Amino acid sequence: MTKITAALNKQKENGSKGLIVYLTAGYPDYETAFRAVLAASEAGADAIEIGMPFSDPLADGPIIQKAAAAALKGGATTAKTRSFIERIRRYSPIPLAVMTYINTVLQYGSEEFVRDFSAAGIEGLIIPDLPIEESGSVEPVCRKYGLDLIKFVAPTSTEDRIASIGRQAAGFLYCISVAGVTGVRDVDYSAIGEVVQQARRYSNIPAAIGFGIGSPQAACRAAQHADAVIVGSAVIERLMTGGVDAVREFVETIRQALDGRGI
Repeated sequence: MTKITAALNKQKENGSKGLIVYLTAGYPDYETAFRAVLAASEAGADAIEIGMPFSDPLADGPIIQKAAAAALKGGATTAKTRSFIERIRRYSPIPLAVMTYINTVLQYGSEEFVRDFSAAGIEGLIIPDLPIEESGSVEPVCRKYGLDLIKFVAPTSTEDRIASIGRQAAGFLYCISVAGVTGVRDVDYSAIGEVVQQARRYSNIPAAIGFGIGSPQAACRAAQHADAVIVGSAVIERLMTGGVDAVREFVETIRQALDGRGI
């Protein structure tokens, strides 16, 4: 069992739900992002998804795009993000997954990227524009270095596709609640809930629902259909408007809600 899977399963064993928090590397700068990661961890996140700033982030909504653009303008690079992860690992054991796009990985070199970021301290790799049919250039390398290559399912996924992805899934199954990009919105989570039920016929790793979760109430509604939730845009928005303290407070409220300690 991998570190990410173990962390999410621990919440399940405790009768609660897992919480994965997304933060953008280098936004608004690396120092503040570092403090935000530690704050989210201390506030109850079970894992951190670190977004690597990219110039054409196809899966990201306007808030995360804005953060990525600001990070790049401030000098964020792949090398600096690797050092950022090394620094986090010196201070926190929380499981870390990097979210990036395939061009970044290929430009760096698939094996070199996985090797270097694994050595830096990540446990998972999320590449939203890498379909399962083309994952052969990355997946064997991830297995070699012990990284979970996170797979996606969505309400539009067919039964055959869910089966294929479920059999290959590692770490956790990333369940996209709605078609489109990231961002806070009202979502009916029953559709992705049906996909989760199908996926569980092929895989017993934790299922985590992401996209659209903007409040403790929404987190609880999504968690009814899965083992964990992923909160990104709403966290970045708090960082933009209120800084690290706002991130800490928001993550704490979601943790309390998922644990049944009130909303």
